[in-house]
Amino acid sequence: MDVALDIVQTITDNLFSQVALLIGIIALIGLLLQRKPVEEVVAGSLRATIGVVILNIGIDIFVGGLLSFQAIVSSAVGLQPPTAASSLAEFTAGAGSVVPVIIAGGFVVHLLLVRIFPAARFVYLTGHLMYWMAVVIAASFVEAFGDVDRWTLAGVGAIVIGCYWVLQPLWTEPLMRKVMGDDSVGLAHTTSTLAVATGYGARALRLGDPVRHNAENLTLPKALSFFKDINVSTAFVIGVIMLVAIAFADPEVVSAQMGSSTVLPWVWGLLQALRFAAGIAILLFGVRMFLAEIVPAFKGLSEKALPGARPALDIPVTFTRAPTAVMVGFLTSSVVFLLLMGVFAAAGWFVLVPPMIMLFFGGGAGGVFGNAVAGWRGAVFGGVLNGILLAFGQWLSWQLYSGTAPELATLADPDWFAVGWLLIGAGALLSPLGAGAIWVIAGGVLAVTVVVLLVMGRTRTAPAATHVDEAAPVATSPVSGARATAMAGAAPGGAAPGAGARADRPSPMVVLAVCGAGMGSSLILRTTAEKVLREMGVEFTISHTDAGSARGMTADVVVAQPTYLDELGDLAPVMVPVTSFIDAAHVRTRLTEHLEEKGWL
Repeated sequence: MDVALDIVQTITDNLFSQVALLIGIIALIGLLLQRKPVEEVVAGSLRATIGVVILNIGIDIFVGGLLSFQAIVSSAVGLQPPTAASSLAEFTAGAGSVVPVIIAGGFVVHLLLVRIFPAARFVYLTGHLMYWMAVVIAASFVEAFGDVDRWTLAGVGAIVIGCYWVLQPLWTEPLMRKVMGDDSVGLAHTTSTLAVATGYGARALRLGDPVRHNAENLTLPKALSFFKDINVSTAFVIGVIMLVAIAFADPEVVSAQMGSSTVLPWVWGLLQALRFAAGIAILLFGVRMFLAEIVPAFKGLSEKALPGARPALDIPVTFTRAPTAVMVGFLTSSVVFLLLMGVFAAAGWFVLVPPMIMLFFGGGAGGVFGNAVAGWRGAVFGGVLNGILLAFGQWLSWQLYSGTAPELATLADPDWFAVGWLLIGAGALLSPLGAGAIWVIAGGVLAVTVVVLLVMGRTRTAPAATHVDEAAPVATSPVSGARATAMAGAAPGGAAPGAGARADRPSPMVVLAVCGAGMGSSLILRTTAEKVLREMGVEFTISHTDAGSARGMTADVVVAQPTYLDELGDLAPVMVPVTSFIDAAHVRTRLTEHLEEKGWL
């Protein structure tokens, strides 16, 4: 018996407690279930494992930049920098190592609920938020109950997150119909509480008319367009704040943070801002890399088990409906957050860190949903609300997660606050029940979910897919039928004067240039393809990336070397093999023949 226990303990300590290896195992199982060839199984499993390693590298860089930012800005405003007993890296290596099990178990719970209850009609497929919400739930339970048995944590976490994935697309469904025009696609994003608060809040306040005050009738300064690149906006905003803070901070504090660096303080500050942005970019790259192998497996499983279910997708699926509203919400959200940053510093409360990613996606969500209900005034309202929620949420959450992963406070969406705070509060309320309290919470969440689905199943009298709320017209842009194009670094292209577009061709056509590393040859190919497509009179947007990241993207056309096209399979309707990246005539010939074959020219 002791030998068996030792074997189990050894496996647990050396395999199941290693997030990278556990993610690789989940990817391996998913690929095997899809009956992929052996080379794809091996490569996919290794890519998933390497993605987690890259994620951890990004976390280390991000945390280092975060600590320097907080120390110097705190000194500049006369505050003590926030402290914590743990870090995100330490948590994911310890109690948080069960996160992959929570994700896998939660998806099973999710599919079972969707299978059993007709009212649960959406399958949650936003992979990176599956990961982060699992981290939030695990951290919340540990904060509430202390040292929780890992299998207990995995079990209750799976139940809670599975129920969340079922309910979240449903409580945003009425507003999604206003934005998208129908409910063929659900929303799967942790800005859902913001979307609901914005939509119903703007309606209650009667801020405007969605048609007469449509944000898409506004013209925003083109000089602000660079803010759409999150890496650029993060480096820019953090860099400006660091330079100002260094000018007013105690020189000894700055010197301590600089360590052995011999450059001037302002140069060091700029480099730290760039490292901060790079850390987030690496972190997200790692997440995208391992989820690119796992999410397709989840999607394939859901399609086989639930052929009638509809997908719930990431927030950018709504952005093409009102791109100007997205920018209105983002810019408003950023301004409000930065103003509150000054207020918090002046009041001596907390040193806020601008979360540009959450300001963009949350502000964009607030902009789109606010615009759908009340036009540009609603978009401004949504941006203001997002800025307020992120500022106060960061302040409170840093303290709540100081014993596990305080950095979650700076990476958070509104749903992270809502779900996490509810779990921590419920844990404090039920603590007299002892160790069984954690299961009471999981059972309560499951019971509430079942009751909601039963009630919705009885009250639903007609297929929601055919219903459009005529009382609240949909505010859309002139290109509302376009595919989602919110890819990092996407560059717009326009049709030549007088050029017409085929009615069956996506407009704008989303083009993706791919190479191995996503830095050198794909950028050259992007430049060449952009020039050729302009000459061809095709309306398009184009971006470049590496082959690993491309697997998690959506495009209409992919251009790459034949080797990478073989790896990507049927990623896009049109896959164009290119052997010369700088030969415009060759690229034009290849594009023309494949677009004509598809009937798009």
